[in-house]
Amino acid sequence: MNSPTMQCLVYDKSTMPWEKTRGFVKRELPQPTLDEAHDPTDADSVLIKVIFAGFCGSDRGIWNRTAFKGMIFDSLKREHNTQRIIGHEMVGEVVAVGSRVQARWGFGPKDIVSTESHIICGTCYQCRIGQTHICSQDVIIGLGRNGCFAEYIKLPANVLWPTDPRRIGMKVAALQEPFGNAVHACTTCDLRGKTVAIFGCGTIGLFTIMTARALGATRIIGVEPNPANREMALRLGADEVIPLPIDTDRPHSWAANKPVVKQVRKLCRGIGADVSMEMAGFNSSVNNAIQSTRRGGEVILFGLKQGNFHIQAFDRVIVNGLKLHSVIGRRIFETWYITRNLLEDRSNGIQDNIHDIILGGGDEAVVHINDFEPKSFEDTLAAWPKPLIQF
Repeated sequence: MNSPTMQCLVYDKSTMPWEKTRGFVKRELPQPTLDEAHDPTDADSVLIKVIFAGFCGSDRGIWNRTAFKGMIFDSLKREHNTQRIIGHEMVGEVVAVGSRVQARWGFGPKDIVSTESHIICGTCYQCRIGQTHICSQDVIIGLGRNGCFAEYIKLPANVLWPTDPRRIGMKVAALQEPFGNAVHACTTCDLRGKTVAIFGCGTIGLFTIMTARALGATRIIGVEPNPANREMALRLGADEVIPLPIDTDRPHSWAANKPVVKQVRKLCRGIGADVSMEMAGFNSSVNNAIQSTRRGGEVILFGLKQGNFHIQAFDRVIVNGLKLHSVIGRRIFETWYITRNLLEDRSNGIQDNIHDIILGGGDEAVVHINDFEPKSFEDTLAAWPKPLIQF
């Protein structure tokens, strides 16, 4: 008897040389199953039918072969496998649960769930002192193990997040994980009554604009090179959005853009932003954020790029008494509770804005797995900050 198969999007290192290819391919692979006799950990696992999956900036990095090669290749080597199902943002329906799941975690068939993307160990030092979001043994869905760009996914019950589709629409529910990044960034310091500068208005930057406003920021300044993203940032509540010129003539590509810094500081009472949020991950953007922050202010570092960075005028970081905070993922599950409250509270407009502006209010940002084709999907990636894949 043949095992049931499912459609999924994969990177296959055996047929797609990293340096010479781009994109993902659609494959038919065996559906995951719960088999406690073969794998005792399945007693605490759940099988989920994916409904919508969000296409993350990390997924764009894999698509373009600019990020996460090491993590994918190392995990495939451990598994003696060549194919990685990508994707880590999702909402789906529980179709089967392990023998201990109902009693320990409360999940059962037909429940609607999203998931934390970091599978945590629960036993390392960080986990045991409550810093589960930086678990030393974490495995990221869609990178270190198979992800959710598939009709079905098997996950441990302890990372699932119950979702009420009567309160959060299904398309928006698929984006709770990335929206939680913005929530984590905005709850790292007190934003009440503060001026906030956001460097990089991609998807997480756009989420950050809405979240910062909901958490009490009184003035929000965006910095963004992309005209479409600048327009969305204004529609989502930014007071001003400064165009960032692509200046290739500067002697140091890592240096801050002086006119941009000057304009940010001018718009923030002439003294600089109370809080600067670096969401792009470029070296020059980090220096823009630091130099645009007032003395005694705070800088949130979320944007992620590999390699060494040059901090311009590092002595001024100390002399000006700046506080630098690095933010990764979401605090599990503190951030998820705040995320749910913000999305379910329709008075702040966040859920409607995500649906109507970031997702376009219709189906243009949604690609059904049956219709996936790499070339046409490139057009969707270019047109929308957050495409969705429907299963």
